[in-house]
Amino acid sequence: MLRLDRPVMRVSISLLFMLLFSGCHRNDKADGYGNFEATEIIVSAESSGRLLRFDAEEGATLQKGMVTAVIDTTQLHYSKMQLKAEREALEAKQPGLGAKISVLQAERSNLMRDRARYRRLLSEGAVPSRQLEEFENRITVLDRQIGSLETEYPGLSGDIRARSARLAQIDDQIIKSVVKNPVTGVVLARYAEPGELASSGKALYRIADLERIYLRVYLSGAQLSGVKIGQQVEVEVDGAQGAGTVLHGTISWISAKAEFTPKIIQTKEERVSMVYAVKVLVPNRDGLLRIGMPGEVRLQKR
Repeated sequence: MLRLDRPVMRVSISLLFMLLFSGCHRNDKADGYGNFEATEIIVSAESSGRLLRFDAEEGATLQKGMVTAVIDTTQLHYSKMQLKAEREALEAKQPGLGAKISVLQAERSNLMRDRARYRRLLSEGAVPSRQLEEFENRITVLDRQIGSLETEYPGLSGDIRARSARLAQIDDQIIKSVVKNPVTGVVLARYAEPGELASSGKALYRIADLERIYLRVYLSGAQLSGVKIGQQVEVEVDGAQGAGTVLHGTISWISAKAEFTPKIIQTKEERVSMVYAVKVLVPNRDGLLRIGMPGEVRLQKR
Protein backbone atom coordinates (compact mmCIF):
# COMPACT_ATOMS: atom_id res chain seq x y z
CA MET A 1 0.00 0.00 0.00
CA LEU A 2 1.40 3.38 -1.09
CA ARG A 3 1.76 5.90 1.69
CA LEU A 4 2.24 9.63 1.23
CA ASP A 5 4.13 11.75 3.62
CA ARG A 6 2.15 14.51 5.30
CA PRO A 7 4.02 17.39 3.53
CA VAL A 8 3.29 15.77 0.15
CA MET A 9 -0.38 15.39 1.08
CA ARG A 10 -0.64 19.03 2.08
CA VAL A 11 0.85 20.12 -1.26
CA SER A 12 -1.50 17.83 -3.18
CA ILE A 13 -4.54 19.15 -1.34
CA SER A 14 -3.41 22.76 -1.94
CA LEU A 15 -2.99 22.07 -5.67
CA LEU A 16 -6.44 20.48 -5.76
CA PHE A 17 -8.03 23.56 -4.18
CA MET A 18 -6.16 25.84 -6.60
CA LEU A 19 -7.44 23.85 -9.57
CA LEU A 20 -10.98 23.91 -8.26
CA PHE A 21 -10.80 27.64 -7.60
CA SER A 22 -9.34 28.41 -11.00
CA GLY A 23 -12.03 26.29 -12.63
CA CYS A 24 -14.74 28.23 -10.81
CA HIS A 25 -13.10 31.47 -11.76
CA ARG A 26 -13.04 30.52 -15.43
CA ASN A 27 -16.72 29.65 -15.29
CA ASP A 28 -17.35 33.08 -13.82
CA LYS A 29 -15.79 34.83 -16.79
CA ALA A 30 -17.57 38.01 -17.89
CA ASP A 31 -19.60 38.08 -21.08
CA GLY A 32 -18.26 41.45 -22.25
CA TYR A 33 -15.64 44.06 -21.48
CA GLY A 34 -15.51 47.77 -22.12
CA ASN A 35 -15.19 51.24 -20.66
CA PHE A 36 -17.62 53.57 -18.96
CA GLU A 37 -18.78 56.67 -20.79
CA ALA A 38 -21.32 59.45 -20.25
CA THR A 39 -23.49 61.68 -22.39
CA GLU A 40 -21.51 64.89 -22.86
CA ILE A 41 -23.09 68.27 -23.65
CA ILE A 42 -21.25 71.28 -25.06
CA VAL A 43 -22.83 74.47 -23.71
CA SER A 44 -22.48 77.40 -26.13
CA ALA A 45 -23.28 81.09 -26.03
CA GLU A 46 -26.54 82.14 -27.69
CA SER A 47 -25.73 85.84 -27.69
CA SER A 48 -22.70 87.99 -28.54
CA GLY A 49 -20.80 90.24 -26.16
CA ARG A 50 -18.15 90.33 -23.45
CA LEU A 51 -18.27 87.66 -20.73
CA LEU A 52 -18.93 89.59 -17.53
CA ARG A 53 -19.18 86.43 -15.42
CA PHE A 54 -18.22 82.81 -16.02
CA ASP A 55 -18.57 80.20 -13.25
CA ALA A 56 -17.79 76.79 -14.77
CA GLU A 57 -14.60 75.40 -13.26
CA GLU A 58 -13.28 72.08 -14.53
CA GLY A 59 -14.22 69.25 -12.18
CA ALA A 60 -16.97 71.28 -10.50
CA THR A 61 -20.43 69.81 -10.09
CA LEU A 62 -23.12 72.14 -11.46
CA GLN A 63 -26.82 71.88 -10.80
CA LYS A 64 -29.40 72.10 -13.57
CA GLY A 65 -30.68 75.64 -14.09
CA MET A 66 -27.91 77.47 -12.23
CA VAL A 67 -26.42 80.57 -13.90
CA THR A 68 -22.95 79.82 -15.25
CA ALA A 69 -22.25 82.85 -17.45
CA VAL A 70 -23.48 86.41 -18.02
CA ILE A 71 -22.83 88.25 -21.30
CA ASP A 72 -22.78 92.06 -21.56
CA THR A 73 -26.08 93.43 -22.96
CA THR A 74 -25.31 97.17 -23.02
CA GLN A 75 -25.58 97.51 -26.80
CA LEU A 76 -28.77 95.47 -26.83
CA HIS A 77 -30.34 97.83 -24.28
CA TYR A 78 -29.40 100.86 -26.42
CA SER A 79 -30.95 99.24 -29.50
CA LYS A 80 -34.07 98.48 -27.49
CA MET A 81 -34.38 102.11 -26.37
CA GLN A 82 -34.06 103.34 -29.97
CA LEU A 83 -36.70 100.94 -31.29
CA LYS A 84 -39.13 101.84 -28.50
CA ALA A 85 -38.75 105.55 -29.33
CA GLU A 86 -39.37 104.88 -33.04
CA ARG A 87 -42.46 102.80 -32.29
CA GLU A 88 -43.88 105.44 -29.95
CA ALA A 89 -43.38 108.10 -32.66
CA LEU A 90 -45.20 105.98 -35.21
CA GLU A 91 -48.04 105.26 -32.80
CA ALA A 92 -48.38 109.00 -32.15
CA LYS A 93 -48.82 109.59 -35.89
CA GLN A 94 -51.49 106.95 -36.26
CA PRO A 95 -54.41 108.80 -34.54
CA GLY A 96 -53.54 112.07 -36.35
CA LEU A 97 -53.52 110.33 -39.70
CA GLY A 98 -56.90 108.76 -39.00
CA ALA A 99 -58.31 112.16 -37.99
CA LYS A 100 -57.08 113.72 -41.25
CA ILE A 101 -58.80 111.02 -43.28
CA SER A 102 -62.04 111.55 -41.33
CA VAL A 103 -61.96 115.33 -41.99
CA LEU A 104 -61.38 114.85 -45.73
CA GLN A 105 -64.15 112.25 -45.95
CA ALA A 106 -66.58 114.63 -44.21
CA GLU A 107 -65.63 117.43 -46.63
CA ARG A 108 -66.17 115.07 -49.57
CA SER A 109 -69.63 114.13 -48.28
CA ASN A 110 -70.57 117.81 -48.15
CA LEU A 111 -69.33 118.36 -51.69
CA MET A 112 -71.30 115.35 -52.91
CA ARG A 113 -74.51 116.85 -51.50
CA ASP A 114 -73.73 120.26 -53.03
CA ARG A 115 -73.01 118.63 -56.38
CA ALA A 116 -76.37 116.85 -56.34
CA ARG A 117 -78.14 120.12 -55.52
CA TYR A 118 -76.33 122.02 -58.33
CA ARG A 119 -77.21 119.29 -60.78
CA ARG A 120 -80.91 119.86 -60.05
CA LEU A 121 -80.44 123.63 -60.40
CA LEU A 122 -78.53 123.16 -63.63
CA SER A 123 -81.35 121.04 -65.07
CA GLU A 124 -83.69 123.91 -64.27
CA GLY A 125 -81.30 126.42 -65.89
CA ALA A 126 -80.82 128.32 -62.63
CA VAL A 127 -76.96 128.04 -62.45
CA PRO A 128 -74.18 127.92 -65.06
CA SER A 129 -72.49 124.57 -65.81
CA ARG A 130 -69.06 125.99 -64.79
CA GLN A 131 -69.94 125.84 -61.09
CA LEU A 132 -70.82 122.14 -61.36
CA GLU A 133 -67.43 121.45 -62.97
CA GLU A 134 -65.70 123.15 -60.01
CA PHE A 135 -67.50 120.79 -57.63
CA GLU A 136 -66.42 117.81 -59.74
CA ASN A 137 -62.76 118.94 -59.68
CA ARG A 138 -62.77 119.49 -55.92
CA ILE A 139 -64.22 116.04 -55.31
CA THR A 140 -61.52 114.49 -57.55
CA VAL A 141 -58.77 116.26 -55.57
CA LEU A 142 -60.23 115.04 -52.26
CA ASP A 143 -60.42 111.47 -53.56
CA ARG A 144 -56.69 111.57 -54.39
CA GLN A 145 -55.80 112.98 -50.96
CA ILE A 146 -57.90 110.41 -49.13
CA GLY A 147 -56.41 107.59 -51.22
CA SER A 148 -52.88 108.79 -50.45
CA LEU A 149 -53.54 108.91 -46.70
CA GLU A 150 -55.25 105.51 -46.69
CA THR A 151 -52.20 104.03 -48.45
CA GLU A 152 -49.95 105.56 -45.81
CA TYR A 153 -52.10 104.29 -42.92
CA PRO A 154 -51.52 100.52 -43.51
CA GLY A 155 -47.82 101.23 -44.07
CA LEU A 156 -47.68 102.97 -40.71
CA SER A 157 -49.29 99.97 -39.01
CA GLY A 158 -46.77 97.68 -40.69
CA ASP A 159 -43.86 99.79 -39.46
CA ILE A 160 -45.23 99.60 -35.91
CA ARG A 161 -45.52 95.80 -36.13
CA ALA A 162 -41.97 95.55 -37.49
CA ARG A 163 -40.60 97.56 -34.54
CA SER A 164 -42.55 95.38 -32.11
CA ALA A 165 -41.13 92.20 -33.65
CA ARG A 166 -37.58 93.57 -33.47
CA LEU A 167 -38.12 94.51 -29.81
CA ALA A 168 -39.27 90.97 -29.04
CA GLN A 169 -36.14 89.64 -30.75
CA ILE A 170 -33.88 91.88 -28.64
CA ASP A 171 -35.71 90.83 -25.46
CA ASP A 172 -35.03 87.20 -26.38
CA GLN A 173 -31.33 87.98 -26.94
CA ILE A 174 -31.14 89.69 -23.54
CA ILE A 175 -32.69 86.63 -21.86
CA LYS A 176 -30.22 84.34 -23.65
CA SER A 177 -27.31 86.52 -22.49
CA VAL A 178 -27.72 84.76 -19.13
CA VAL A 179 -26.40 81.21 -19.68
CA LYS A 180 -28.05 78.55 -17.54
CA ASN A 181 -26.64 75.07 -17.04
CA PRO A 182 -28.79 72.51 -18.95
CA VAL A 183 -28.14 69.39 -16.82
CA THR A 184 -26.79 68.41 -13.43
CA GLY A 185 -23.28 67.14 -14.00
CA VAL A 186 -19.52 67.60 -13.81
CA VAL A 187 -17.62 70.12 -15.95
CA LEU A 188 -15.16 68.19 -18.13
CA ALA A 189 -13.57 71.10 -20.02
CA ARG A 190 -13.67 74.90 -20.02
CA TYR A 191 -13.21 76.85 -23.26
CA ALA A 192 -13.53 80.52 -22.22
CA GLU A 193 -12.51 82.97 -19.52
CA PRO A 194 -14.21 86.07 -18.01
CA GLY A 195 -13.53 89.18 -20.07
CA GLU A 196 -13.33 87.34 -23.39
CA LEU A 197 -15.68 88.14 -26.26
CA ALA A 198 -18.36 85.52 -26.73
CA SER A 199 -20.25 85.06 -29.97
CA SER A 200 -23.41 83.17 -30.78
CA GLY A 201 -22.53 79.49 -31.12
CA LYS A 202 -19.15 79.72 -29.38
CA ALA A 203 -18.51 76.80 -26.99
CA LEU A 204 -18.14 77.83 -23.35
CA TYR A 205 -17.75 74.51 -21.54
CA ARG A 206 -18.41 70.77 -21.76
CA ILE A 207 -20.41 68.94 -19.09
CA ALA A 208 -21.49 65.35 -18.51
CA ASP A 209 -24.24 63.86 -16.39
CA LEU A 210 -22.30 61.36 -14.27
CA GLU A 211 -25.38 60.15 -12.39
CA ARG A 212 -26.40 58.22 -15.53
CA ILE A 213 -23.31 56.55 -16.93
CA TYR A 214 -22.98 53.88 -19.64
CA LEU A 215 -20.75 50.85 -20.06
CA ARG A 216 -20.07 50.20 -23.76
CA VAL A 217 -19.22 46.56 -24.38
CA TYR A 218 -18.91 44.40 -27.49
CA LEU A 219 -20.75 41.08 -27.84
CA SER A 220 -20.51 38.37 -30.46
CA GLY A 221 -23.37 37.43 -32.72
CA ALA A 222 -23.96 34.28 -30.70
CA GLN A 223 -24.29 36.29 -27.48
CA LEU A 224 -26.56 38.84 -29.11
CA SER A 225 -29.43 36.36 -29.50
CA GLY A 226 -29.91 36.38 -25.73
CA VAL A 227 -29.79 40.15 -25.32
CA LYS A 228 -32.65 42.63 -25.52
CA ILE A 229 -33.38 46.26 -24.67
CA GLY A 230 -34.41 46.70 -21.04
CA GLN A 231 -32.69 43.52 -19.87
CA GLN A 232 -31.17 43.66 -16.37
CA VAL A 233 -27.50 42.67 -16.14
CA GLU A 234 -24.65 42.70 -13.65
CA VAL A 235 -21.79 45.16 -14.08
CA GLU A 236 -18.46 44.82 -12.30
CA VAL A 237 -15.94 47.63 -11.92
CA ASP A 238 -12.34 46.78 -12.89
CA GLY A 239 -10.61 50.04 -11.93
CA ALA A 240 -8.58 50.64 -8.78
CA GLN A 241 -11.42 52.70 -7.32
CA GLY A 242 -14.28 50.38 -6.47
CA ALA A 243 -12.58 47.32 -8.02
CA GLY A 244 -14.73 44.23 -7.72
CA THR A 245 -17.88 46.20 -6.95
CA VAL A 246 -20.93 44.62 -8.58
CA LEU A 247 -23.63 46.99 -9.81
CA HIS A 248 -26.91 46.46 -11.64
CA GLY A 249 -27.45 47.93 -15.08
CA THR A 250 -29.99 47.97 -17.88
CA ILE A 251 -29.27 47.38 -21.56
CA SER A 252 -30.35 50.62 -23.24
CA TRP A 253 -28.97 50.32 -26.79
CA ILE A 254 -27.83 47.61 -29.20
CA SER A 255 -25.98 48.44 -32.39
CA ALA A 256 -27.83 47.56 -35.59
CA LYS A 257 -24.64 46.67 -37.47
CA ALA A 258 -21.57 44.58 -36.76
CA GLU A 259 -18.04 45.92 -36.56
CA PHE A 260 -14.53 44.65 -35.96
CA THR A 261 -13.62 44.14 -32.31
CA PRO A 262 -11.68 47.16 -30.98
CA LYS A 263 -7.96 46.50 -30.46
CA ILE A 264 -7.91 47.80 -26.92
CA ILE A 265 -10.01 45.05 -25.37
CA GLN A 266 -9.36 41.90 -27.43
CA THR A 267 -6.42 39.77 -28.51
CA LYS A 268 -5.10 39.71 -32.07
CA GLU A 269 -6.83 36.37 -32.78
CA GLU A 270 -10.21 37.64 -31.55
CA ARG A 271 -10.07 40.87 -33.54
CA VAL A 272 -10.82 39.05 -36.78
CA SER A 273 -14.37 38.33 -35.60
CA MET A 274 -17.29 40.71 -35.93
CA VAL A 275 -19.06 42.01 -32.83
CA TYR A 276 -21.94 44.29 -31.89
CA ALA A 277 -21.68 47.31 -29.59
CA VAL A 278 -24.04 47.33 -26.61
CA LYS A 279 -24.61 50.13 -24.09
CA VAL A 280 -25.56 49.34 -20.49
CA LEU A 281 -27.07 52.13 -18.40
CA VAL A 282 -25.71 52.09 -14.85
CA PRO A 283 -26.94 54.44 -12.09
CA ASN A 284 -24.03 56.31 -10.50
CA ARG A 285 -25.62 58.29 -7.69
CA ASP A 286 -22.68 57.58 -5.33
CA GLY A 287 -20.14 58.89 -7.86
CA LEU A 288 -18.16 55.63 -7.89
CA LEU A 289 -17.88 55.42 -11.68
CA ARG A 290 -15.75 57.69 -13.86
CA ILE A 291 -15.52 58.21 -17.62
CA GLY A 292 -12.99 55.81 -19.17
CA MET A 293 -12.94 53.42 -16.19
CA PRO A 294 -12.85 49.74 -17.34
CA GLY A 295 -15.70 47.43 -16.53
CA GLU A 296 -17.27 44.10 -17.46
CA VAL A 297 -20.79 42.83 -17.83
CA ARG A 298 -22.44 39.51 -17.05
CA LEU A 299 -25.64 38.75 -18.90
CA GLN A 300 -26.68 36.06 -16.43
CA LYS A 301 -26.67 36.79 -12.70
CA ARG A 302 -24.33 34.69 -10.61
